Parts: sequence; C-alpha cells; structure tokens
Amino acid sequence: MVNLKVSDLMIKIYDKLILDGINIDFKAEKKTSIIGPNGCGKSTLLKAISGLNRQYKGEILIDGENILHLSRKNLAKKMAILPQGATTPTDLTVKELVSYGRFPYRSMFKSLNSRKEQAVIEEAMEKTHITSFSHRLVSTLSGGERQRTWIAMALAQQPKILLLDEPTTYLDIAHQIEVMQIVDELNKREKMTVIMVLHDINHARMYADDIVILKDKHVFEQGEPNTVLDVENLAKVFGVNAKMYQNCQNPEDKIIFPVSLVKN
Repeated sequence: MVNLKVSDLMIKIYDKLILDGINIDFKAEKKTSIIGPNGCGKSTLLKAISGLNRQYKGEILIDGENILHLSRKNLAKKMAILPQGATTPTDLTVKELVSYGRFPYRSMFKSLNSRKEQAVIEEAMEKTHITSFSHRLVSTLSGGERQRTWIAMALAQQPKILLLDEPTTYLDIAHQIEVMQIVDELNKREKMTVIMVLHDINHARMYADDIVILKDKHVFEQGEPNTVLDVENLAKVFGVNAKMYQNCQNPEDKIIFPVSLVKN
C-alpha cells in the first residue's frame, strides 16, 4: 500500500496563481476523481503530483518521502501518468509503445528482450485487452484502442499509483465506458490507487470512491460522491441548476442532469 499526500501546495505559472493552499490525503487503493470548472487547475495539480511539474511550493509525499527527493526513474516505479492529449507516434506498433513503459527498469546491463521483461509487457496488454492487435501501428487504431494502449504502457511501469488526465476525452460513449471499466478493474484486481481528472460528472459519481472538487484555486470539498455531488455544490461550483434522478440499474446511485444556468 502506497500513501500519497499533498501538503500546502501552491503553484504559479508566469506569476499567475493557479493553486493555493492545496491539502489532500488520497485514499490508498481507491479511485479518486478530481473535478471542477475549466481552468481551475485540475491538470496542473496532476502534473505536480506526477513530478512532471516541479516548480511549486509545498510538499507532495509518497509514503512520507518528498517526491522531489526521488529520481525520475524511482518515481516512475511508484506512479505512472497518462496525460491529456498524448502525442500518437506514427511508426510504432502497439507492443513497441507499451514496451516504453519499462524505461524505469532499463539499464545497460538489462535487456528489454529478456523473458521477464516480455512477460510484463504481455501482461499489461492482456489487462487492457489489446493483445489481439499488438502488432498494428498505433497510428491505425481507433480512439478507444489507442487510449487502452496508452494505459497499457503506463501499466508496464508496474506502478502503485495510476494518474489519468481526462482519459475519456474525444471518445464516443461506448469507448468511454470501456476505458472506465478497465480502470475500475485495475483498481479492484491490482489494488492500484487511481487518481483521475474527469470532465463527466456522472462518470465521477459512478466510478470514483472519493471526489476532490477544485474551485477558485482551492479545494472546495472532498468526500464520497453521494455526499459532495449534490445540487447545491453543482450550483456553487459549476453555475448550473441540476436535477438528480435515480439510476434504474443501481437504485443506490443517482444520475445528474444539468437543466439550466444559475442566474446571478
């Protein structure tokens, strides 16, 4: 079990304050969704947690150790990130791209072609259901197939924490559900901590165990979906009037339906 904590985080970009006083204890082996209006700093927060952005004040701790004290390779063994809008390579096969996830473990003395390395790559592809097209060029894949390939590459790192920045963006409804179900399976079967920025409030409600709401540079609220995703918070955070309908497939859950803008 790996514990992740953000403590008193402040981030400025070109002297513009993006996030301030961010304190979050992420629940180990659970799925946390970060939501909030456009421009509130969701992706910025995820990049800081992943170590892609190291220009901030405050601390980000993994098992009590500041991530700034970890080498990029050692950090990559603990967590993997799938950023939004990852550039698609034109000349790599699916398996070749997935193998790039093994970079934290590579050395001049360790061959990528070893039986153990190949087993890890094959397992990552099996978990994301892409083995059947492992020899196709990534550039020929559909949006859903491509996203599953990126997730497989992240899994090849064998991380304890998986970070996803809007993993369903630009996907049709069927592929959105497919990706979210794979993420759900990884969390449950692998006991992997998942932290994901989601644009779809209903996806956050259905798939997350914990919700972090960002607004005006701060954490507006954190808690279980049924507690924090109510009509009052949706009005305050997103400026919309919403109605809640019972989910016919799961009576304990509700579907959020925005109906109008909040009038000032």
